[in-house]
Amino acid sequence: MDVFELTRALVDIESITRNEERVGQYLYDYLAPLAARYGGKVERIEVEPRRYNVFACWGEPPAVTLSTHMDTVPPFFPSSEDETYIYGRAACDTKGIIAAMIHAVEGLLAEGKRGFGLLFVVGEERNSAGAYHAAGTPRGSRYIVNGEPTENKLALGSKGVLRYEVAAAGKMAHSAYPELGESAIDKLLDALERIRRVPLPVDPLLGPSTLNIGTISGGRAPNVIADEARAEILIRLVGDSTSTKQAVAEAVEGLAELREVLEIPAALLNPLNGMPTTVVAFTTDIPAFGGAWGEPFLIGPGSIHVAHTLQERVEKAQLAEAVGIYQRMIRELCKRASK
Repeated sequence: MDVFELTRALVDIESITRNEERVGQYLYDYLAPLAARYGGKVERIEVEPRRYNVFACWGEPPAVTLSTHMDTVPPFFPSSEDETYIYGRAACDTKGIIAAMIHAVEGLLAEGKRGFGLLFVVGEERNSAGAYHAAGTPRGSRYIVNGEPTENKLALGSKGVLRYEVAAAGKMAHSAYPELGESAIDKLLDALERIRRVPLPVDPLLGPSTLNIGTISGGRAPNVIADEARAEILIRLVGDSTSTKQAVAEAVEGLAELREVLEIPAALLNPLNGMPTTVVAFTTDIPAFGGAWGEPFLIGPGSIHVAHTLQERVEKAQLAEAVGIYQRMIRELCKRASK
């Protein structure tokens, strides 16, 4: 299959987070003949039952590993294409990237090159479970090229995330007599309003830290004073989180309980060989790898502005360009590693 056909084949396998098994098996089956033909190896690295990372390499240890994630956000919708784009869930985030990485490796292997690997992980869209597991099972790589949609520009930085659950408790009562109860929803709304007023840091490179109130739920019925309510919030970090954590904790004090769900720090990255650069506001698996797979770089085809939408797509020209970009990066980083 060419890179477009492989992209569509991958998109058409539903792999919403925690349901990556089928796409992982597909990639394992696709890479196994390539490993056999060129003297490499491919393995499934279990993260938890029915969820595994897929790793293939040619030359041990690999100097460079190309890596991205297999999981997607909901809802699933299948692929389609026109002259310019391939459409479908994960077309750019990140199944087109997987296809470009595989084709880059296929081309180099056909030239007799070695010293590189592919690592496809589970769980990036939720908690980076696959990358955290991979950090504990390194394979000696000196450099890792992480794929996310950056429009084929090398990212010099990406924001981190701080995710909380905010839970308020109250007392049920008949809504005709609110004085007999205590509304958890009112308390939660007050806590969220205080959180919205918290001043957040600004970084010269990454820009402002931002807040999103992602979900709100609670209560029993319209005529019942709510005894429970909760919300999920996510803060995009641009630096050290200490002051932000303290301010959020103070904001909810006396109104709600705060439970930290996830923290991934912001990442500052290096340029390479005069490549065009950008800065991105999203979060990646790079901090979760923790340096265990080598110095990180971040680049991939597609625009993040259409990822996670019902219009998700990737430009065919960028997919084809990405194959060459990944090959050039492998060549350059293999040279560095040999010095």
